[in-house]
Amino acid sequence: MADEKELLEQEDAGSKILVRNINNLGFVGKTVKTASVILTAFALWFNSFGVISTLHQNAIFFSFIVFAGFILYPTSKKHPKKTLSIDTTLAVLGFLSGLYIVFFENSIHARNETLILRDMIISGVAVILTIELSRRVAGIVIPFLAVLFSAYSLFLGRYMPAGMFNFRGIHISTYLYRMYFTTDGIFGYITTIASTYVFLFILFAAFFLKSGAGDFIIDFAKATLGKTVGGPAKVAVVASGIMGSITGSSVANVVGTGSITIPLMKKIGFSPEFAGGVETSASVGGQMMPPIMGAGAFVMSQWTQIPYTTIIGVAFIPALIYYLGVLLNVHIRAKKSDIRPLDDKDIPDLKTVLKNGWHFLIPLAVLIVLLAYGFTPTYSAILSIVSVVVSSWIRKDTRMGIKEIYEASVFGVRNMVATGVLLIAAGIIVGIITLTGLGIAFSVMVTSLTSNSIFILYLLTALAALFLGMGLPVTASYIVLAVLIAPAFKMLGVSILAANMVVFWLAETANVTPPIALAAFAASGIAGSKPLPTAIEAFKLAKGLLLIPIFFLYTPLLSGLNFASIPPAVILIVGLFSFTIAIEGFLFKQLSYIERFIFLSVGFLTFYPNTQANIAGIAVAVVLSFYYYVKVRKS
Repeated sequence: MADEKELLEQEDAGSKILVRNINNLGFVGKTVKTASVILTAFALWFNSFGVISTLHQNAIFFSFIVFAGFILYPTSKKHPKKTLSIDTTLAVLGFLSGLYIVFFENSIHARNETLILRDMIISGVAVILTIELSRRVAGIVIPFLAVLFSAYSLFLGRYMPAGMFNFRGIHISTYLYRMYFTTDGIFGYITTIASTYVFLFILFAAFFLKSGAGDFIIDFAKATLGKTVGGPAKVAVVASGIMGSITGSSVANVVGTGSITIPLMKKIGFSPEFAGGVETSASVGGQMMPPIMGAGAFVMSQWTQIPYTTIIGVAFIPALIYYLGVLLNVHIRAKKSDIRPLDDKDIPDLKTVLKNGWHFLIPLAVLIVLLAYGFTPTYSAILSIVSVVVSSWIRKDTRMGIKEIYEASVFGVRNMVATGVLLIAAGIIVGIITLTGLGIAFSVMVTSLTSNSIFILYLLTALAALFLGMGLPVTASYIVLAVLIAPAFKMLGVSILAANMVVFWLAETANVTPPIALAAFAASGIAGSKPLPTAIEAFKLAKGLLLIPIFFLYTPLLSGLNFASIPPAVILIVGLFSFTIAIEGFLFKQLSYIERFIFLSVGFLTFYPNTQANIAGIAVAVVLSFYYYVKVRKS
């Protein structure tokens, strides 16, 4: 049993999903590493100057991801060593099922798309293995939805009451053809997003962290914020925000930076629950922070046909306001609890940090400049990966050689497997929704249920995001909501960008909202705190996830970096400030319940879509803040 435990390593502290440690798998592990390097080279080739059809590109990507996935995620968590032969067999089957279409596509076209028994068996195996691997990677919800939607398209639809949800069904051969031999299913545009944008940026993050940039970011945050009130918590906010925008994974970011920041927060007096909540809220915000954001941003760009540069351009101000809200909450809690800054011995010298690590900023600068000048995200990501390796050679102790590049490639593919499998499986769901017209029917039904009220639809979406988030990762949750609910917003006159951005933000709430909050639970494992109180603290800190998207619907906050976005930004900041004071019960001094209620009312005034109400709320907040400041100074 001890040997079997050594074969496993915790993937994240909150999900209870275990992944094999391929370093302990001998020949099989070396095969996975070799496949990872080949996939990395292949992705860099076809995303730069290679010429290959999208169908073949996605099929090859599928083959390598599924092969690595079945090795990494065992059939049995208790006896992984005993099931390695089964998993290896499934891995090989998955690898071959993906390559089948590469070699036999022409013969299928020669038969006028008429499938023979061999075609149906291979395509069926590919679909079944995709569903099974998604179960291993993320639990039962994604495979359940894939099976449910598949059953609807095959036979369940005909049993629905007459109306927009009734569907006569399709033949099994038609189902397999659409799911495997076209770009509507597992090799569809969702997989294209995975094999291009998402994979390249995950590779960039792997190379960036492998070069040692993670330590530099944390040291830089310590040097700049360590001497402020509640310094370690602010360090966590800034460091996790930067790291989260690069890694694109809230839970991975919690585990990575939280192992450093959470003990620091506890050391100066923050409670374990609050320390875990700060790390969680900061890590989740990284998904919305440009220039990379999470995988959902790339899906949004492809889904809406809005350029990725436009999305990150309009996302910057809301993301910045979110982090200002978290920092403000940290500052008020630190003042309330009389938390002191870090000791001088724990704060690195800023000049030394910059002297030793300034070159880590080069890849980020390259990425931002290339995106700003209109280069495609894929081209920008590839050149940024190259710049990581080149800039690492500036200092002798950070130079990346063949070994480091090899390890970064393996690390990147390993991180990509879970996201890739989920996106491939989501392709089944999206393909069937498109095939059956279910998305339009659902949007019409939702619109009628909300009585054409944008705000009621918003509340319904928030509730749906919460329930979906109990079983789905953020990106998968966004895809489902974007397909089913975002069109309903559009029917009510909301722009397609605002509708998808609302869904994107609300999908993130699952990481911090009890009873199941994966990122918060991961943080609680590091903080040594109880999971539910940690999730509650995270939810209070990350309240902007629920509040800020309201401004997407009623104000020009998403207009980008221009004067139109300034008034709503100011109103929003005052609103978050008021809600924070009401929750914490502190502004220069302890507040009574009546005083907290007044600030709560001010918060509602700023969020009410009426200019006079907003001005009144701002005026009351400013007057009260000045009054308490003067009163405390005099006393």
